[in-house]
Amino acid sequence: MKLSADLKAFQTRLGYAFERPDLLVRAVTHSSMSTPNRDDNQRLEFLGDRVLGLVMAEALLDADRAAAEGKLAPRFNALVRKETCAAVARDIDVGAVLKLGRSEMLSGGRRKEALLGDAMEAVIAAIYRDGGFEAARSTILRLWGKRVETVEADARDAKTTLQEHAQSLKQNPPSYREVSRSGPDHAPVFTIEVQLASGEAATATAGNKRNAEQAAAKALLEKVKP
Repeated sequence: MKLSADLKAFQTRLGYAFERPDLLVRAVTHSSMSTPNRDDNQRLEFLGDRVLGLVMAEALLDADRAAAEGKLAPRFNALVRKETCAAVARDIDVGAVLKLGRSEMLSGGRRKEALLGDAMEAVIAAIYRDGGFEAARSTILRLWGKRVETVEADARDAKTTLQEHAQSLKQNPPSYREVSRSGPDHAPVFTIEVQLASGEAATATAGNKRNAEQAAAKALLEKVKP
């Protein structure tokens, strides 16, 4: 199988060249495009999630040999969660090569966090099946980059941290307000504003309220904490 020009360019962004191009094609094929003769990426996603988990668990143990399990678990969750996978997918523009059915394409599937995160996991599995564990491991660590080093900050729940900050200043808890909601019912996009009693505020946008609130809280923390 020969890869299309866009998938060849994606291989360059990914930093891995496939011996079996069919694995890459399957990894970027959403279930909305599956047919009896075309497999989608769901089974690869299942495998990729496990490969990513093993790589990140090992990386965390190596990075901090004194950390207890209670410290490692939230760091691990922050590195393997769907939002992080989607962020890595955006870094290498996985969305540009996703093979989507018409309905998913029209509803903005190339930008959906869940689809991007799933595809990133599937690409990891495709590398693992093509080149083995070491190939997958080196690719993951390169793409995740400094996220492993800075995970301690990301591992903390931003809303909880912001509330603790407000309490330390003897303020009321932060207030959250939905500024806008856009997009179709099956793929809404929320913009949330969070404000402290002292007046500082920040906004953020995400595909669900929880993620938008967390992102807004994180943005406000970056403003108010030294």
